[in-house]
Amino acid sequence: MHCLEFVATIYGMDMRSGIVIRGINNIYSIVDVTEINDLASATVFECRIKGKILSDVEDEYSPLAVGDQVDFHLTGDDEGLIIRRSERKNSFDRWNQKRGRNQTLVANMDLIVCISSTDMPPFRPRFIDRAIVCANGIPLLIVLNKADLPLTEEQDQRFRLYAELGYETFVLSAFDQEGITALKKILQGKTVALIGQSGVGKSTITNALLGDMELQKVGSVSQKYQRGRHTTNHAIMLAGQGFTIVDTPGMRELLVPHTSAYQIAQNFPEFRKVQDQCAFVQCTHIHEPDCAVKALVENQEIHPDRYASYERMIQSLSWRPQEWELGL
Repeated sequence: MHCLEFVATIYGMDMRSGIVIRGINNIYSIVDVTEINDLASATVFECRIKGKILSDVEDEYSPLAVGDQVDFHLTGDDEGLIIRRSERKNSFDRWNQKRGRNQTLVANMDLIVCISSTDMPPFRPRFIDRAIVCANGIPLLIVLNKADLPLTEEQDQRFRLYAELGYETFVLSAFDQEGITALKKILQGKTVALIGQSGVGKSTITNALLGDMELQKVGSVSQKYQRGRHTTNHAIMLAGQGFTIVDTPGMRELLVPHTSAYQIAQNFPEFRKVQDQCAFVQCTHIHEPDCAVKALVENQEIHPDRYASYERMIQSLSWRPQEWELGL
């Protein structure tokens, strides 16, 4: 018996399978899986979690994220209760410092598009490094916006390094129609999540991709901190022409999820190619002797700022409260 049929038999209800397209204050907007490819005209159901707690979902900041597939039953024409969450094929997770928990921003994506900018706010490669770790193996496209503003030689070298490491990169101006058209071709047939710091032009790019410059509000950049003012306050799934976009709130910082140093290191391809030569299995490349990664850093065969970025991530793990401090 199919899982959905089994659940329906237990609850004796009209069960549906749907995709979460938005979540605000524990109310989740859901579209039936049969209509997700016609998102613009699909019926949207406003649902809550039955009993407020999902079974088999523990120790998470929020049990559901945009992109999750769920089983729900109708309680009205356009309302329902969520029974269960299907297993995720992937997720983009970050550490929520305020709540002391890992937080899933989006799930079941084909691609993460990490948007940075040349200036206002300035190019911050360490944010991109952390985004790669948070994506945890999901294909990631690095987009450099505001291409009309030049990078410094050092910044340009750091950006070009991503392509050398095997990551796909793309440079454009959000107001350059040729660049937007080329980006649309990359996104065809995919469900993608756009992430980035506040002010990098994420919502402007979203609007341009969807052909509606007023769809997502566009904000200015704070001159004091050179950081953008938040214009998207929750993740939302939007329909494009042949692709689907999840626009996420702009972030001032991005902390890697609570995980092991070894797992973080696996997201550095320049580390992986020599890690078998380290003296210790699952070497953290921080304090161990005879570390092949540190040897490459010393020989300047690994970019020093990439390694410094990695060190910063490892240090951040020790800043977090232990389980007994969280009352677990």
